[in-house]
Formats: sequence, structure tokens, C-alpha cells
Amino acid sequence: MDGAPLKGFRDYPPPDAGARSLIRARMRAAARRSGFVELETPSVEALDLFTTKSGEEIVRQLWDFTDKGGRHVALVPETTPSLARVYGARAKSEPLPVKWFTISRLWRFEDPQAGREREFSQFNLDILGAPGIEAEVEILATSAAALDAAGATGLYTFRINDRALAEGIGKARGARDAGLFFHAVDRFRKSAPQDFLAELARAGLGPDDARDLQELFRSVAPGVRPEDAEALFERLTSVGLDAGAREGIERLRGILRLAEPAGIANRIVIDPTVVRGLAYYTSSVFEAFATSGDGRSLFGGGRYDHLIELFGGPATPACGLAIGDQTLENLLRGNGRWPEGEAPLDTYVICVREELRADAVRLVRELRDEGVSADTDPLGRAFARQLREAARRRARRAWILGLKEVAPDVIVERDLSTGAQREFPRREVRRSG
Repeated sequence: MDGAPLKGFRDYPPPDAGARSLIRARMRAAARRSGFVELETPSVEALDLFTTKSGEEIVRQLWDFTDKGGRHVALVPETTPSLARVYGARAKSEPLPVKWFTISRLWRFEDPQAGREREFSQFNLDILGAPGIEAEVEILATSAAALDAAGATGLYTFRINDRALAEGIGKARGARDAGLFFHAVDRFRKSAPQDFLAELARAGLGPDDARDLQELFRSVAPGVRPEDAEALFERLTSVGLDAGAREGIERLRGILRLAEPAGIANRIVIDPTVVRGLAYYTSSVFEAFATSGDGRSLFGGGRYDHLIELFGGPATPACGLAIGDQTLENLLRGNGRWPEGEAPLDTYVICVREELRADAVRLVRELRDEGVSADTDPLGRAFARQLREAARRRARRAWILGLKEVAPDVIVERDLSTGAQREFPRREVRRSG
């Protein structure tokens, strides 16, 4: 064995593991400040949870196998179906609205690429039981708080749309197959111009309508700011939209009305090319994109009002989003905002004389009992080496035992950022800590 992980999997040695833990803690705290509570679900589920409930894209990427009990199961590729299963079993006892967040490890068998390995983690926010656009605004506002807490302030934009509006646009231009039309629109930014036109043709659009739609999408890229949204809505309505599409426009107007009081109006654009690939989205959809560099998609979500029913639960409006750990890491690293790792050590206890080793261990224990992070050298290294280790651990201070120039019961405290020193009696440790 060469010691490397399997293709599509990563090790996270220090300090990266600590940085990831810190980011999760910050995002978890942001969710809790917004009234979300945490849910955990299994890493393995019955295969049919995904084959009958999700779009083909997910199904093709499953890690599925038959377990020792003869059951056909899969490693979980996304959290939403599991969440819907849990709620469907608990619907009678859960007061509404339900606001859940999850931090889950997931697996998809796909070609590894920047921002997506075969094993990854996602931070999910979901609201169940709220039918109005207030839920979408709350989801977006909380995701903004979580991203900002992680260090991504100013690095992202939310692009929002409505699938009913997108379907109406397709129908007005002759689309006969909504699924093929959504697939074409979803790939607009990834497709060459001629490939996009060919996909629209397969969905039923004639050449003139396909070119008109392509030009529309080009003209509004990379999205329309809230102050310009009405002009876009008028332009879309002028081609003749059905009632469902007009309702989609009203939902978007509602989101925009609440975006400013929610503090996210400066982060939102209307983008008619956002439709999301998963089959269970029903109306509002949104994605976050990096505002610089290649404008990479960071995460997505939307409203899925019929999914709970598929798991035996009552009709329940729902919406949510998922933030992937690796796209967020790439965003933060690319902008110099990746954290250093574990929090710095507060105190490093240096023992100059071996006969004071027991007291050094006791000091560390006393500090830890008081809630202060502390450590000491287990290798018996020289004084200078211990000082270097304290600096490497980013300790705030060193407590030095056994220096010849001070009494045996005196501790020398050195501030490792300024070099300033002071002395104090060993008996005053609790007051000094």
C-alpha cells in the first residue's frame, strides 16, 4: 500500500481538520441563533429512498450495494430524502414550523473535480410547514449568516428564480417536455452555444424561439438586481405567460420585498437560468455563486412542497438548501480567508528541571480544570526547544518552572507575542489563570 486515500477521498490532517471543525462550529452557531435545531440521520439508507424520490442525476451517482441482510442499500448522497422520511414518521407530533439543520457526511460516485470529491460534507437548512415566501427569506438570511460566520462575507451572491416561471417561459416558446427544457436551462452556463440550442430543440423549441431565449439569458447574465427586477418581469410577461408562471413572478416579488428588511437585498439577483437539477423542487429555487474568480456555483436549494407526502406524511410545504464543505473551502482559500486551524493554546508550561516535572503536570491539570487550554512538553526537551514548541502551538504565554535565577516556588510568565515577562508565586496560579 502507498498510504494514499482512495480516489475521490481526502485526509484532513492538522491544521486543516481543526479549521474545518472551527467552520462547522461557527455555522452551527449561526443556525441556532436563527432558531434552527439540529437533526442527525444515518449514513446508509434503503436504496429505494433515493431511486424513487430523486432525479436521475443523483441515482446515477449512488454508492449502492446489498448488505449482509440481503437488503439493497446506499450510502447517503444527499440529506433531504432522509429528512423527509424522519418528518413523515413524526408529523403528528411535530409543531409547525419545523426548522432543522444538519451537518452530514455524504457520498456520490462521480468523477472527482474541484469542489467535489466522492466523499464530502454538507450543511443543510430546512423549514417545514411554512407555505409562504417568508420561509425562503429565512433560509437565505440564515445561510448568509452562516457563510459570513465562516468568513465568506462579500464573496457570494444569491441567484433566485421560480420553476413555475421557468416552465412558463418554456411553454410560451413551444417546449413540449418540461424535464428536457429544465435540463437545457440548467446547463446554460456549462454548454457551448450550439449545444444549448440543440438541447432546446430536443425540448421542442423551434430555431427562432431557441435563439430568442438564448439571447434573453445572455442579456440578463449574471442576474438582475432587485431594483431592476420589474423591467425583467415585464419583459418575460410580454411573450405570454400562463397563470402558474405569473404566480412564480409574484413569489419572486414577495421574496424581494422581504429581502431588504432581512438584510440580504444586496446579495440577491433574479436569474431565469437557475432551475436546479433535482426533480422534487416545486417553485422557488436559488443558488449561491462566487462574486469573483470564475463565478463558481457554491450551493443550491429551493422549495419542495410535495416530498413529505411521498414518505407517508401529510401534505407539508417545505424548502431548504445545502452548502458543500469543499466549495466553501475553495472559496475561503482562494480569498485568503481559510482559518489557521485549531484555536491557539493559551498556556504552555515549560519545565527546565526534571525534578519539577510532576508540578508541571499538576499546573496543566489545574489550568484545564479552570477552563484554560494548557499543555506541556512530554519529551524532556531543552528549554529553547520547549519555547519553540510553545510558539509553534501559537500559545499566548509560557509558564516557566525551574529557572536558576528565580526561587523554586516562583513561576516566570512570558508573553509570547511581546516577550514581556513577570514573576509570581506558585500559590497564586488560580488567580493568574
